[in-house]
Amino acid sequence: MQPASPGGAAGGGNRTLRRWGPIAAIVAVVAIVAGVIVVTGGGDDDDDGGTSAESTDVTAEDTATEVTAEDTASSTTASAGGTATTTASDSAPSGTGAAPGEITFPLTFSQAAADGTEADIEWGERCDSERGRLAFPDFFAPECYAPFEGDNGGATSRGVTDDTIKLVWYLSPEQDPIINYITDAIAGDDTNDQRIETMQNVVRFYHTYYELYGRRIELIPFQGSGFAADEVAARADAVRIAEEIQPFAVLSGPVLTTAFSDELAARQVMCIVCGPTQPTSYYADRDPYAWAIDDNAEQKQDHVVEFVQKQLVGKNAEFAGEALAGSPRTFALVYLTSGPSSAELADRFAGLMEAAGAPLVETIPYALDPATIQQTALQTITRLKTAGATTVLFLGDPVAPRDFTREATAQDYFPEWVLARATLTDTRAFGRTYDQEQWQHAFGVTSLSAPLSPTVAGYPALYEWFNGAPAPADESVSTDQVNLALFAAVAQSVGPNLTPETWRDALFAFEPTARGVSNPSLSWGDHGLWDFTDYHGIDDATMLWWDADATGPDELRREGTGMWAYPNGGQRFLPGEWPTDPVPLFQDDGAVTLYEERPPGEEVPDYEPLPPAD
Repeated sequence: MQPASPGGAAGGGNRTLRRWGPIAAIVAVVAIVAGVIVVTGGGDDDDDGGTSAESTDVTAEDTATEVTAEDTASSTTASAGGTATTTASDSAPSGTGAAPGEITFPLTFSQAAADGTEADIEWGERCDSERGRLAFPDFFAPECYAPFEGDNGGATSRGVTDDTIKLVWYLSPEQDPIINYITDAIAGDDTNDQRIETMQNVVRFYHTYYELYGRRIELIPFQGSGFAADEVAARADAVRIAEEIQPFAVLSGPVLTTAFSDELAARQVMCIVCGPTQPTSYYADRDPYAWAIDDNAEQKQDHVVEFVQKQLVGKNAEFAGEALAGSPRTFALVYLTSGPSSAELADRFAGLMEAAGAPLVETIPYALDPATIQQTALQTITRLKTAGATTVLFLGDPVAPRDFTREATAQDYFPEWVLARATLTDTRAFGRTYDQEQWQHAFGVTSLSAPLSPTVAGYPALYEWFNGAPAPADESVSTDQVNLALFAAVAQSVGPNLTPETWRDALFAFEPTARGVSNPSLSWGDHGLWDFTDYHGIDDATMLWWDADATGPDELRREGTGMWAYPNGGQRFLPGEWPTDPVPLFQDDGAVTLYEERPPGEEVPDYEPLPPAD
C-alpha cells in the first residue's frame, strides 16, 4: 500500500473502504468520542509561562536542532526523580530534604501541609489555598504546586530547553473515508483550523495555571499524510516528526494502526495515545515511550464478567422482549474480529464466563465490511435465535448494531443486548441510530461517566470560562485536550528535570485520581488494582441502560429522543466492587441521563479566571 493523501480519496466513497476489506481495530476510535478525562494527581502551573507558539503545519525549516542525550548535562541540582533545589526568599523549609530557606521541587500543597510549611509559601492567585487545589472551576482540579524560582537546568531531553517543551499534536486528514464511515452518526463539523485555534488557547490555560518550571509548551500541529489504517504513511509521518521536528512527545496519532507509535518508540520519542489501545505487554516493551488512557481488553473483560456474575447469572432475562423475559438467562457473545488477538481474547472471555457460572451458548465473530455487513447480520441473528440466547453480550464496533438490531426485529427476536464495553455503542449519538424496538432492551457496562451539561462542567465549559467565549472547535475541544491535560498534569509533578523516564516515574507515583460520578478514576503503575504494571489509565466503570423515551442532547449537543440512563446517579465501581444486590436497571428512581448541575459532592467554588500568563 502506498502512502495515502487526503486528495486521493476524492470520489472514492465506499470503493476506498473496500480496499481495506474488514476494518481492523475499530476499538481505537474511542479517542473520537467526546469523553472528558482529567488527571488530578497534582498540580499547578508557572506564573511566568511564556507565550504559545504560532500553530502552523510545520516543515523541516520550522524545526529546531535536536538535543541529544549527550547534550543534556544538567547544571541544576536535579535528581533522577526530577527534583531541584533552589532558594526561595519568601518560603520556609519545605521539609522534603532542602536546607532552611530552600524548596525541593516539585513541592505539592499536601506535602507542604504535612510539613507545616504551607502558610510560608507564596502559592499565588492560581492556587485556592483553602482547598489546596488550582483555582479553576473543576472538582477534579489538580492540587497546587509551589511556584518555581531558580535554574531549571536548561536542556534536559530532546525537545526540552530552558524555556520550552516541544510537543507535536497529530491531526488526521479532515476527510478519511474509514473514519467517516465509522463515525458518521457522531461526525461534527469542526475544521482542523478551528481545532488548532482552540488548542492554541488551551495551551494558554495550562501556562496560566500549571507549574512548568520556567518553560512553556510549544505545541506544533502536524497533519497526517495518510488515512487512519495506512501503516506506510504512519511510519513516514513518525520518521519525519522524530528526525525533523524532534519533539519531547507526540500527542495522538492514526487511530487504526500501531505503526506510528512503533516508529516513534524506536526513535525514543514519547507518544500519548498514538494508536489503538494495546495489551499491557505492548507498552512494557516500549517503556517509557508509549502510553494509553483507555483500559485494555483484559481489564474491560474483567469488569464485564464481574457485573454479569453478580447481577445477571441465575436469573430470568427480565429485560428481554415478552417472549424471552420469563426464560432463565442463556448468554452468547458477538465480537468484532480485528486481528490475531481477537480469537484469543474471545477464548479468554468464554473461560471467564464459564467460571462465573454463565457458559456461552454461542460465540460469533464478525468482520465490519460495508459490502457484507447485511449478510453478516442475517447469519448472526439466525444463529443467536437458533441457539436460544436470551442475552447477547456485544463486544464490537458502533456501526454493526444498526444492521444487527434491524435484522433481529425482522426475525421477531428480542433478546437482552448487553454492552460488554463495546466502543462508542455507549454514546447517545450512536444509540439513536439503532432499531429502537431492540435497543430499549439494551444495558451493560461502560467506562464513560454520567454526562454533565457542557455548559456546566467539562472542557467546553472550562474553555469558555477562561477565554470568555465558546471554543471555535466546540465539538472537538474535549477529545483534543485529553492528552495534553495528561501531559501537563504529569509534567508539573516531575519538576525541572523533564525526561521520558522522569515523566514515567511521576505518572507511576500518582495515587489513583479522585473518585466521582462525572469522571473515571485513573492510575498508572502498581497500585494493587491489577496484577500487572498498568500502562492504561481508566480503572473503574459504571452501568447504564437505554431509555428510548428520554429526550436531551447527544455528544454533539443535538437534541433528540433516546438517552443512556445511569442507575444510582452513575455510581462507579473498581474491580472487586461490583454489588451483588440488584441494581435498579430500567427504573427511573435514582437514574440520571444528564446532570444539569454538578453532582452532589462535586460542587466547586466560584472563581474568576486569571489573565492569561502569555
